Amino acid sequence: MGNSTFMDASEIMKVTGMSEGYAYKLIKQLNLELEQKGFITIRGRISKKYFEERIYGLRKDDENASLQR
Repeated sequence: MGNSTFMDASEIMKVTGMSEGYAYKLIKQLNLELEQKGFITIRGRISKKYFEERIYGLRKDDENASLQR
């Protein structure tokens, strides 16, 4: 992943190990959540920060926290 603010399906595939179809389904679901919160979204892309928050449970104040089991 580069330093872009947004992720596309290929980046999500690399991170999750899932198929391209699943990556697009995930983008669509996350974008729908953002739209319901009043945000403007870009079809086929998702905010990297929102993706990390929803998938890993990281919030802005947790950026330096490490994931633990």
